[in-house]
Amino acid sequence: MMNQDIKRYFPILNQEVNGHPLVYLDSAATSQKPIQVIEAMRNYYELDNSNVHRGVHTLGNRATDLYEGAREKVRKFINANSTKEVIFTRGTTTSLNTVAGGYARQTLQEGDEIVISYMEHHSNIIPWQQVAKEKGAVLKYLDLEADGTISLDTVRKTITPKTKIVSVMMVSNVLGTINPVKEIAKIAHENGAIMVVDGAQAVPHMKVDVQDIDCDFLAFSGHKMCGPTGIGVLYGKQAILENMEPVEFGGEMIDFVGLHDSTWKELPWKFEGGTPIIASAIGLGAAIDFLNEIGLENIEAYEHKLAAYAMDQMETIDGLEIYGPRDPNKRCGLVTFNLADVHPHDVATVLDMNGIAVRAGHHCAQPLMKWLQVSATARASFYMYNDEADIDALVAGLQAAKEYFNDVF
Repeated sequence: MMNQDIKRYFPILNQEVNGHPLVYLDSAATSQKPIQVIEAMRNYYELDNSNVHRGVHTLGNRATDLYEGAREKVRKFINANSTKEVIFTRGTTTSLNTVAGGYARQTLQEGDEIVISYMEHHSNIIPWQQVAKEKGAVLKYLDLEADGTISLDTVRKTITPKTKIVSVMMVSNVLGTINPVKEIAKIAHENGAIMVVDGAQAVPHMKVDVQDIDCDFLAFSGHKMCGPTGIGVLYGKQAILENMEPVEFGGEMIDFVGLHDSTWKELPWKFEGGTPIIASAIGLGAAIDFLNEIGLENIEAYEHKLAAYAMDQMETIDGLEIYGPRDPNKRCGLVTFNLADVHPHDVATVLDMNGIAVRAGHHCAQPLMKWLQVSATARASFYMYNDEADIDALVAGLQAAKEYFNDVF
């Protein structure tokens, strides 16, 4: 079951935009949602809507079972040891901020090192900048190879015994690069550092096994993996989470509250203050069921073929530059590019006039844009519901954009 068979599960794709059939090539920003996810959330609101954990009535018990059932689905999906290691958050950004605020702020000393890479998303840069300033730590960057990959020799030279935290994205949202996070984690641990993995672009598209990678933390978002917005996950090794202080305080996460002191609930609830993101967690659970039915191995293999086809076709356009590894086995299903002297926003506007949705801008990766020596790029990103016809439409749209701006200028 792939492409056309899958498209029927996504109602939003059955429409026209500006008089053309919608070609959605912006899944790296957010994926579309299958009817199974939409119905799961609707059923919760129609049949089971209640707060969780606190009550003993029937609706409360049903809602709690659905919410905690979603946590167990996440645990299996990433192969965590226990549901105690699965914390629901608002998304990847919140998850990474929780590590920076709860772990790094608590453990870093002046002169300690934090290592990240030039390709990181802003959500995996700014939290480390802030905590480094506060604690007097040193923020170091892994340089990139010419093709936008990370060399393990560079990793070994950059990580030192002073390094306490290494935080790297598993897949670049701009270059599409698939990083060797398992090998980086090994080097980090050999130097006494912990390994944080930004899995936002990886978890939706390939099998991610936290025990195999041996990462200490993994962050990802539901909305990029066919789930709803506003829900994400922070995985953390139980021993580390047990020693971390929560970063948000209030109801749900407390055990006992006195006049001047309080104690916290056990994991994972100690990190989930306030009413949880119940409906979205249930939607995320339905999304995981959907992905499991298709198979992450099938999705990954299919997207490699799409990326290879896209690069082959796009390289026929004179003046179009593609960024990131040329080898489709080293990248995920996205292609970031620039078209001659045409600004990416103008390219995206012309494509939109033809019903083709792509992303244009710095993609929340301004340090990487500086490394690439560009101010912005355009990006076409694929998922299981795309096919070669979508890429053909993209290439035709790019040719039209090139001809339009050649005529104008």
